[in-house]
Amino acid sequence: MARQAKDRVQRTGGSGEGSGPSNVPEFSVSELSGAIKRALEDGFGHVRLRGEISGYRGPHASGHCYFGLKDEKAKIDAVVWRGVFSKLKVAPEEGMEVIAQGRITSYPGSSKYQIVIESLEPAGVGALMAILEARKKQLAAEGLFDDARKQLIPFLPRVVGIVTSPTGAVIRDMLAGFTERYPARVVVWPVRVQGETSGAEVAAAVRGFNGLPTAGGPVLRPDLIIVARGGGSLEDLWGFNDEAVVRAVAESELPVISAVGHETDWTLIDLAADARAPTPTKAAEWAVPKFADLVSQTTDLTGRLRSSAFRRIDLARSALKAAAGGLPRRDNLLALPRQRFDALEQRLPRALVASTRGHANRVGQAAARLQPGLLRSRIGSSADRLRAASSRGREALLHIAGQRRRRLDLLAGRVSVQPILMRSQASRDRLDGVTRRSALAFHSIVDGRRRSLDSLAMLLKSLSYQGVLSRGFALVRNREGVAQRQAGGLQAGMQLSVEFHDGRVGVVVGNDSPVGLGPGGGQKTSSAGSDVTTQTGLSNEATVSSAVDGEPTRNQKNRGKRRAPDQGSLF
Repeated sequence: MARQAKDRVQRTGGSGEGSGPSNVPEFSVSELSGAIKRALEDGFGHVRLRGEISGYRGPHASGHCYFGLKDEKAKIDAVVWRGVFSKLKVAPEEGMEVIAQGRITSYPGSSKYQIVIESLEPAGVGALMAILEARKKQLAAEGLFDDARKQLIPFLPRVVGIVTSPTGAVIRDMLAGFTERYPARVVVWPVRVQGETSGAEVAAAVRGFNGLPTAGGPVLRPDLIIVARGGGSLEDLWGFNDEAVVRAVAESELPVISAVGHETDWTLIDLAADARAPTPTKAAEWAVPKFADLVSQTTDLTGRLRSSAFRRIDLARSALKAAAGGLPRRDNLLALPRQRFDALEQRLPRALVASTRGHANRVGQAAARLQPGLLRSRIGSSADRLRAASSRGREALLHIAGQRRRRLDLLAGRVSVQPILMRSQASRDRLDGVTRRSALAFHSIVDGRRRSLDSLAMLLKSLSYQGVLSRGFALVRNREGVAQRQAGGLQAGMQLSVEFHDGRVGVVVGNDSPVGLGPGGGQKTSSAGSDVTTQTGLSNEATVSSAVDGEPTRNQKNRGKRRAPDQGSLF
């Protein structure tokens, strides 16, 4: 049929301008595709073809295998049917150079010609795989793949930089992964992920992220870089085997996650990166933790911290009680000193009388030996010695004063007051400078402390449970000041304290309200076989001590002395 169609076209030729309708027969697309298919099968039949396997992904779900055979200039699609695949002596592998024997045919559904392989035998390692292995050995010898060079992935990066194509499905899947786990700020550096320029663009993107300023720039510097691309053949992923890309990733100061291809694909960038994710979606999951897990861990650690604090207080209280029990009693400590004091008290009057008598006897004996003449002679001799000493002292003083005056006159000729004045002025200037700097430093420190205090005050206000009360909530405590979270533990007649954002009121639990919400807005529950109604409003049975008689309630008196242990449960 193909020859007949060709002969008809040659005999009739095309229609020229102004000629009548062409007599060339019309073919449908199916007829033409079938004719081309038969022409290929008749013209070539069985052939032996040498080439490198490309794009091999294993058997299809149907059991058939689809890949390509290529050389330096051309590529042809290849098919191995399920029955033939199970009989092959050598299983196909990506990059393997093989000799395939089969028949040439076409696939009309996509207007492609292909070879249906019937036998396969290896012919050596492919050219691309040989280049890849040689480059891998060279870069490994330089230490670019050493584990010592790899960095740890940050636990919670603030900004994540992604190097990928902005129009593919990869970036959409990764953004969806960030949204589901932990919303993070993402900066995308658009590049081509396939083609001759892809390697240079990826290397420039990695170096560009590292070159961003740490603060104050128009683009935020990421804490983590993800290089991502979907799956493909060895040729499609060849840009990520480029030496410039590998060196840029190895020299990166920021941690890099490689997410190129599927789990079975590998490139040289996977060996140089700090972590290798099997898929781009998995890289997004590795980059940030799950928000729900963070909340769960924080809640668990908070509970453990509170429990450990309570246990530490209980242990300290027990140790204090044990130490107090081992101390002796006060009466036992004071018994012996009291007995000694009583004994000394009894001996003191007799000792005073005896001491007075002894002193009186000694005074009497001394008075008997004293005579006026003896005193006058001693006074006279003492006056003579005093006059002699006074005359010698006056002469010595005049002598010393004369020597000092002569020495002072000698020194006065050599001493000048000008250096002293200059040193005094310099010291005064330094003192003024120190005074000014100390005043400025004091004001600066005071301003810094004031700003810190204001920020802490704002933080305290935002974290205080009073902010929750101002939004319409109320905190219910029992008489001991413990927060009451459930109505099931309330009993009729129980006194409660309800704290609003503008003050506290005292209420009493009633038992005469119907099931559901009572007149005071309470909820009726059953406890110990009786109906108990919690009055959360100001009902007839509520006692408002603070608003009626001005007397503070028991909880208001205890405010500041003790903090309810469950006061933070409002958040």
